[in-house]
Amino acid sequence: MKQMTPLEELRHSASHILATAILRLYPEAKLDIGPPTDAGFYYDIDLDHKLSLEDLEKIEAEMKKIVKENQRFERQEVSRDEAIELIKKIGQERYKLGRLEDIPEGEEISFYRNGEFIDLCAGTHVKYTSKVKAFKLLNIAGAYHRGDEKNKQLQRIYGTAFPNKEELATYLKNLEEAKQRDHRKLGREQKLFHIDEAVGQGLVLWTPKGSIIRQELQNFISEELRQQGYDQVFTPHIGKLGLYRTSGHFPYYKESQFTPIVENDELEHLAHEGCSCAQLSNMVDKGEVDGFLLKPMNCPMHIKIFDSQRHSYRDLPIRLAEFGTVYRWEQSGELNGMTRVRGFTQDDAHIFCTEDQLASEIHGCLDLVKKVFGTLGMNDYRVRLSLRDPDSTKYVGRPEAWDKAEAALREAVQVLGVPYNEEPGEAAFYGPKIDFVVKDVIGREWQLGTVQVDYNLPERFELSYIGADNQEHRPVMVHRAPFGSLERFTGVLIEHFAGNFPVWLSPEQVRILPITDDQLEFAQEVQKKLQAAKIRVSIDSHSDKFGAKVRRAEMEKVPYMFVIGKNEAAEGNVTIRSRVNKAHDGAKPADEAIGLILEQIAEKALPVLEEKA
Repeated sequence: MKQMTPLEELRHSASHILATAILRLYPEAKLDIGPPTDAGFYYDIDLDHKLSLEDLEKIEAEMKKIVKENQRFERQEVSRDEAIELIKKIGQERYKLGRLEDIPEGEEISFYRNGEFIDLCAGTHVKYTSKVKAFKLLNIAGAYHRGDEKNKQLQRIYGTAFPNKEELATYLKNLEEAKQRDHRKLGREQKLFHIDEAVGQGLVLWTPKGSIIRQELQNFISEELRQQGYDQVFTPHIGKLGLYRTSGHFPYYKESQFTPIVENDELEHLAHEGCSCAQLSNMVDKGEVDGFLLKPMNCPMHIKIFDSQRHSYRDLPIRLAEFGTVYRWEQSGELNGMTRVRGFTQDDAHIFCTEDQLASEIHGCLDLVKKVFGTLGMNDYRVRLSLRDPDSTKYVGRPEAWDKAEAALREAVQVLGVPYNEEPGEAAFYGPKIDFVVKDVIGREWQLGTVQVDYNLPERFELSYIGADNQEHRPVMVHRAPFGSLERFTGVLIEHFAGNFPVWLSPEQVRILPITDDQLEFAQEVQKKLQAAKIRVSIDSHSDKFGAKVRRAEMEKVPYMFVIGKNEAAEGNVTIRSRVNKAHDGAKPADEAIGLILEQIAEKALPVLEEKA
C-alpha cells in the first residue's frame, strides 16, 4: 500500500465523499475511478442524466452533510473472489471489475468504507469525513473510460480540497485570475492566434500580431545561439519510416504519431492482393511496407546531417539548431489552445560532443535556459530530473551508458543550485532528461525547457568521429530546447503576463493619440521617426473623444501611448503615457521619447504592472 501525502489523503477522501453523495442523489450511477490530483480530485461516473452546474450545487450540499456525519474511513482487505462478490453486491461491476483485473496477482486487494459507501481502493484516507473541511466542486467534463476514444464517454466531476478555508479561498481566487488570463480568451481578444476546424484541431494559425511575438522570441534565442557557436539548419516536415524505425520513434510512439503515408503504387498493389487496412497497418509496423511519416522529432534528421561528413575530434562539439516543426497525434480531449497541440515548432538543437566535453555542454545548455527565464522574469522554477526505471523494458541502450548520462545530468543540476527532484521511470526511451518546471505569477507550474543526454541514438545510427589516436569513437548527443515549443511557450507567456507583454515582445509597441485632427500631421511625422527606429507603431485617427482612444489602447494592451495635443504639436513634443494609466514626467521632445522606448526594447525590460492605480 502506497502512503499518500497528507494533502493527497485529504483530496482522495474528498473524492470518496463525492462518490457517496452521487449515489445518494443518483443511485443508478455507475462509478469508475476517483483519484487525487495535483490540483484536487475527480470522479468519473456513468450516468444517463446529464449533470449541470445546478446539480453540482446539490451534490456539494450533500457532501457537506456527509462531512458533518463524521463517517469513519475503514480499510477492508479481501481475496480476489471476495472482491468480485462484493463488487457485484453493491451493483458496481460495470467498471469496478475491470479495475480489479488491473491489480496484479499476489498484490493485496482492499476496499474502503465510509458510512453506507464502499469502494475498491488501495488508499490511503483521513480517519473521518469531518477532516475534509474545505472543498469545492469546480466543473464537469467528458472523459473516455481509460482515456480511450473507443470506450464510452463518462462524466468527470472535478473538485478541489485544502486543509483549511483560507487556502481554499486563495486557490479559488487564483483560479478566477487564471480564467481572466486564459491564453485562449486573450489570444482571441488580442488577435494573436486562431484555430480553425477547417484546418484541423490542434493546428495553430499564427496571426500577424502573434507572428511578431513568435519572431521576436526566435530572434532572441537565435542571437544567444550564435554567441554560443550553434549552426542553424533546416530539415523537411516528412521523412521515411525507416529513419524513425532506426531511431526507435516508430513504432515505439505509434499511438502519438500521425498515420504513416504509404505510396499510391504500393497501396494499389496491396489492394489488388486483397490486403485489409488492419493487415496493411501490421505490415507497416513490422517494416514489410515502407512509407513516410510526418516527423515527430527533429533529432534523426540532425543526426543525418552530422553523419553526412566525416568528423575529427578537433571539429567537436558540433551544435546544430533548428526551429523545426513536428507533429504528434494528441487525443482530441487533451488539446488545449496553444499549450497542447498537434503541430508545433521546437527551438530544437542537438550537440554532438566527446565524453570529456559533455559536462561543459550541459552547463552551457542550462545557462541558456536560465538566460531565457531570467529575461522573461520567470525566476521561480524547479528542475525535474527524469531517470530510467531499471526494471522497465521500455528503455533502449546499455545500462552503463545510462549510468554515465544520469550521472552527468545529476552533477549539472547540483551545480545549478536550484530545487530539484528525481523521478525514476520518467526518462525518454533513449536517455535521461532535465525538465524545467516554471511557476508563473499566480503560482501555476508549467513544464517548459528541457535538456537530455543521449548515448543511445549515436549507437543506433552508428555515428563516429576520428579521435586523437586516429581511431573511430562514438560521440555523445545532447538534446535541448529552452522554450520547449514556440506554441506552448507563447501560450504560457500570454497567461504569465496576462497579455501585457514587455515592450520588446509587444506586437504594437507605441500608439500615437492625436487629441484632434489638427495634430494628425505632426502625429504622422512622429510615426515615421518611430518606424525609422524600427519601433512598431500606429496612429489612432478615429474621431472619438480622447478618453475613448486611451481606453482602446489600454484594452488592446499597447505598452506606450504618445499623446499629442495642441501644445505638443506646436513645440515638437509628445507626452508619454503607459498602458497602466501613468504619465511619464510631462511632455518630451519626440526624439527623446523615442530614445526612452528604444532603451526599454534594448534592455528587454519587464512590464511594470504595479504602477496601476
